[in-house]
Amino acid sequence: MNDWIPFENATYLVEEAFLVANDDTAVSVERTSIEVYTGKGGKKRLKGSGLIQNALMVELLEESDDLDLILDLGGEFKYLMKAPKITSGKFFLPNVKSHLRFDPIAPWNRISATEFAKRVDALKLL
Repeated sequence: MNDWIPFENATYLVEEAFLVANDDTAVSVERTSIEVYTGKGGKKRLKGSGLIQNALMVELLEESDDLDLILDLGGEFKYLMKAPKITSGKFFLPNVKSHLRFDPIAPWNRISATEFAKRVDALKLL
């Protein structure tokens, strides 16, 4: 996972984020941000967080155990994060949102604006 983070150490707001199952069923992640920082050994690291309606995430997990994350950081900066490590709150009441944290387990893949739009158009939002 060397040199796959093209940003300086800082916190970045994400314009749009979606947690996506294999069948394109998805849940929107709100108020998403990523933090780029330097970890042990001087390597750049990334972690992110946002708000999600947990009851919908549980429904999404019924479709697939492996969830991907697509992120739009604005402009040309759009990414696909395959099966990140996800931790979330444990409130499952309808319409209750809680904090979601995601950590990549592999480098993210940059996607074009066209590919991002195509993926978002295909989503079946819960």
